[in-house]
Amino acid sequence: MGFARTCSVALVGVEGVVVEVQADLEPGVAAFTLVGLPDKSLTESRDRVRAAVVNSGAEWPQKKLTVGLSPASVPKGGSGFDLAVACAVLGAAERIDPRSLTDLVMIGELGLDGRVRPVRGILPAVLAAADAGYDQVVVPECAAAEAALVPGVSVLGIRSLGQLIAVLADEPVPQEEPDEEGRPDPLLAGLRMPGSGAATGLHSMGAAQPDQEHDLADVVGQLSARTALEVAAAGGHHLFLEGPPGAGKTMLAERLPAVLPPLGRQESLEVTAVHSVAGLLPPGKPLIDAAPYCAPHHSATMQALVGGGPGVARPGAVSLAHRGVLFLDEAPEFSSHALDALRQPLESGHVVIARSAGVVRFPARFLMVLAANPCPCGRFSQRDSMCECPPSAIRRYQARLSGPLLDRVDLRVEVEPVTRQELARRGARGESTATVADRVRAARERAAARLADTPWRTNSEVPGRELRSRWQAVPGALDEAERGLERGLLTARGLDRVLRVAWTVADLVGHDRPDAGDVALALQLRTGVPRGVPMVLGAPA
Repeated sequence: MGFARTCSVALVGVEGVVVEVQADLEPGVAAFTLVGLPDKSLTESRDRVRAAVVNSGAEWPQKKLTVGLSPASVPKGGSGFDLAVACAVLGAAERIDPRSLTDLVMIGELGLDGRVRPVRGILPAVLAAADAGYDQVVVPECAAAEAALVPGVSVLGIRSLGQLIAVLADEPVPQEEPDEEGRPDPLLAGLRMPGSGAATGLHSMGAAQPDQEHDLADVVGQLSARTALEVAAAGGHHLFLEGPPGAGKTMLAERLPAVLPPLGRQESLEVTAVHSVAGLLPPGKPLIDAAPYCAPHHSATMQALVGGGPGVARPGAVSLAHRGVLFLDEAPEFSSHALDALRQPLESGHVVIARSAGVVRFPARFLMVLAANPCPCGRFSQRDSMCECPPSAIRRYQARLSGPLLDRVDLRVEVEPVTRQELARRGARGESTATVADRVRAARERAAARLADTPWRTNSEVPGRELRSRWQAVPGALDEAERGLERGLLTARGLDRVLRVAWTVADLVGHDRPDAGDVALALQLRTGVPRGVPMVLGAPA
């Protein structure tokens, strides 16, 4: 009788649970039993593992074999357990010293020829192993760079089961023939899920690096919208852009990720973990260090936005935009159920998906940008009054964005059409992305210094009670906003959001506390009602 055990990781969302893989060999009729709540893909590992072991030059034990996955109460799925199952079986058969397997965590899928293929979720799986106290992991060679992002963990990247057997048995490691230069590597196919990028609207390079060709200097005019964009980036405030087609709403939204500061180390790990689980991590770019940009089509379902789907829940657009920008173009065309589902992650910064198999929690701290036309034809707000929509159609169109959703949006700006004079004016380029990004970075540093000993990172995350008691504005600065609350123009949540925006404006202009001018600008950005305050935060365009 032989027994061996090693470890792997079961992922639940972006959180992992270390699973002990035990193999037991007993005399009897040759059979292979796998227990421990495996799903279909994991049950099929019996055939993959047997073929991989034989094709790697090892002998398959002709005994009664039982492989248990513990804890048995945790559902387990995916092909990432193949490597651990194979090594546990070889340890029980004494082809490998069982003692060398005990403290290892193994993650990887086996091909029938013994090659080790990558799987989704390597980074969160290694993070879970490190949190559980393990410091040695074995992963596919092409995913070793992703696993090495976790500090304090020794990573062994292997290309085949034969190589791992040689390393664990202290034998000469077989040299495999390198792939021909320029020939595609089929092992990399496991790093991405086909079609996922198109389904979510995630830019092919947006998740790893902002598009440097999109510069704010290309935006003609739109002083109010540019100011709102800068305030949104500095404080993490949600933004609603309303205006006719062709006014520049999409141009502004596409340039917002480059204005945001680079992600910190912890933020990068959070974003990379989500994209790794979703199968959207770009090959050759194991760490995402720039704010992601996700722009789903208006036909996206509620599951595509917030996550879910059949079987194991997968992250949706709100999680793929974590620490970045979620742009909903033609927002009234989205399903009302899908839009209202955004209300919970907008407040909490995460989304919880309950299914019969369990509850999954994904991070969703994103900056939302809504863009909409004023009416179905888009000409309602133009001065020439060429709108042909009946009033009832306009009301129905605008009512598609519910009041509770808009109440969670801090900034609302009407984007006016660009005039002929603005287009024809030579040399009238606005500030560049680099210039605005420098001011945003300085404003975030002021906010970070003020919030250093708190759980919050940006002004948009600070609760209103803290702003009213701990960080107060200049006396009398909130008089106009409080009168708006009394007249019913603002809700209590709206007043708190005006105060948050006022703090962001103060950080941008260098004030120690928001004064009446900062609050007036915040009120103007919140309500869209002009209040006689200048809309220029930096140097004039």
